[in-house]
Amino acid sequence: MTPLTPLAVVTGKAAGGLARRLRLGGGTTLPGTLARRLAPGVLGELAAALPHGVVLLSGTNGKTTTSRMLAEILRASGERVLHNRAGANLIAGLTATAIADADWRGRPRASIGLFETDEAALPQALAETRPRLVLIHNLFRDQLDRYGEVDTLAAAWRAALAGLPGAATVVLNADDPAVADLGQGLAARVCYYGLEDPRHATGAAPHIADSQFCRRCGQRYDYRLAFYAHIGHYHCPRCGHSRPAPQVRLVRLELQGASGSRLYLCYPGGAMELNLPLPGLYNAANATAALAAALALDVAPATARAALERFSAAFGRIERVNAGPGGPPMLIALIKNPVGASETVRMLVESVSSEQAPPLHLLIAINDRFADGTDVSWLWDADFEPLAGRLAAVTVSGTRADDMAVRLKYAGVPEALIHIQPALGAALDAALAGLAPGAMLFVLPTYTAMLDLRAVLAERGWVRPFWEE
Repeated sequence: MTPLTPLAVVTGKAAGGLARRLRLGGGTTLPGTLARRLAPGVLGELAAALPHGVVLLSGTNGKTTTSRMLAEILRASGERVLHNRAGANLIAGLTATAIADADWRGRPRASIGLFETDEAALPQALAETRPRLVLIHNLFRDQLDRYGEVDTLAAAWRAALAGLPGAATVVLNADDPAVADLGQGLAARVCYYGLEDPRHATGAAPHIADSQFCRRCGQRYDYRLAFYAHIGHYHCPRCGHSRPAPQVRLVRLELQGASGSRLYLCYPGGAMELNLPLPGLYNAANATAALAAALALDVAPATARAALERFSAAFGRIERVNAGPGGPPMLIALIKNPVGASETVRMLVESVSSEQAPPLHLLIAINDRFADGTDVSWLWDADFEPLAGRLAAVTVSGTRADDMAVRLKYAGVPEALIHIQPALGAALDAALAGLAPGAMLFVLPTYTAMLDLRAVLAERGWVRPFWEE
């Protein structure tokens, strides 16, 4: 350990404690920024000291939920997990997390590190932490002003993964062509997971598919099954390149509305059936990814199953909150890009698909701050059309409330059902006041709107600040 590392740890800890005492935030980033100025290699040194190494997890959608699932599984297996649970997933956030876990001399208390990692930060995180396992979930268009096109990001990931040794493991989504192709030619061991149930192959919203062309010859892929966007079972009619066979397979998925789903999974040497307390195809994919990573880390299947069956969602990711003691329920689901928004809408519509189901009450909050992506044209690629005819009322809020209102109007939602209130607290009050007896309010915020909402809920005493969870 370099002489400056203990000083960097002490400085970071002091900065984090001061930030929390002054209620300036959770101290999830600043400690890492300050520590790295004193000792640029501090993250690598702290990571190298972890007895069971580091796991990195990245992808466009599902990072936070999947990493929390895997963290619960690892804790259930007896590990003491160092995890950036609050979601600070840039390099400074990873460093702050490692510092918070270390003692004053820079020695980690945890046995294993698990870091959710921003897509653009993944190459640097790979270089600094030298992980034993990397899980990459998916790759979609998201915040083009920050990340660039998906092929640019995939190329950066490929170059970084090429440096992993043979002792490392890379877990990849077989159903995403750009992600699956990352496994070609690696020295590291490669494991794939994927969805096999053809009943969920709707082929919905193909216009938001980003990886449509063969990674070998450039020909457009043919799809035998298309689950959403470019996720599915694909092959190239020209050169024959196709989806790799996954080792961990979700062979059957029974969606049970907004309450959860039932998964039937096969893996080398066994199979399991589990009740996941989260709804939607997306969360079933998250659970399959977490299981694949856990099995690759030699966690017992029964341990993984039990952890997933008692899992509760991260804040804003299919999170259930009551509007005060005895108040009406809310379900909060982050939306941040065309694919994620489309699948969230699909989940909501499927939850009210029966003729007896009451129409939906929605609050949609759209911001265009840096962390959201400043270009909100993605709203026009997202598939909001299924909401037409399914809504009792929708309140729109945030810095781009007017844009969202126009998008809903073009999606076929009657203008009389759309209520604009840019101030989020007032919008929440209006949406709750308009709820039918016994109804749930579904809240769809972008990232910074989700943080704003969390602050409103915490101020009212309905939830704790996210860094205290």
